[in-house]
Amino acid sequence: MIPLTGVTKLGKKVVVTGVPGVGKTTVINGAMERLAAEGVTYTPVNFGTFMFEVAKKENLVSDRDEMRKLAKDVQKRLQQAAASGIAAVSADANVIIDTHSSVKTPTGFLAGLPEWVLRELMPDIVVLVETDPDQILMRRLGDASRTRDMEGSRAIAEHQEFNRAVSAAYAMYTGCTIKIVRNENFLLEQGIDDLVSVLR
Repeated sequence: MIPLTGVTKLGKKVVVTGVPGVGKTTVINGAMERLAAEGVTYTPVNFGTFMFEVAKKENLVSDRDEMRKLAKDVQKRLQQAAASGIAAVSADANVIIDTHSSVKTPTGFLAGLPEWVLRELMPDIVVLVETDPDQILMRRLGDASRTRDMEGSRAIAEHQEFNRAVSAAYAMYTGCTIKIVRNENFLLEQGIDDLVSVLR
């Protein structure tokens, strides 16, 4: 086999998503610790943080939970700004993008990765972190650090189902694969193992 010369090795771009309270950031952090011990490095990027920093500079919001209530055209502009910033970071590094497949707004679900964001990011894999709606509800009730709208298990289940549907659309547009990782109560290590197997 003739070695290729002058070819730039691109990093792997992995989008990890999940409804609020599912514990995706906990799973991501556990997977990154495990991979770091193996010498595999990823740069963590939070899509919402990119959006929030821009929104805060423009005095549009004072906390992250207010962002989902912004007008749709404002959210679109913030998404574009975040996508451009993340694309610059992820040119040749392995990157985990912590975000949401969809955002529940007062007027309905908003795609977290619409076409103009996907065009910038072009992820290799989209991971959906899921668990039973009742478990998510209990985690939300126990988290005093966030200001979340109250919803029941049925609404949470509907949101997870919508995330699967919109992620299928992302795969059709980018050619990426979709992986579902379960983060069950008391089985965090299994969820971390599943994510590590995707990231290696």
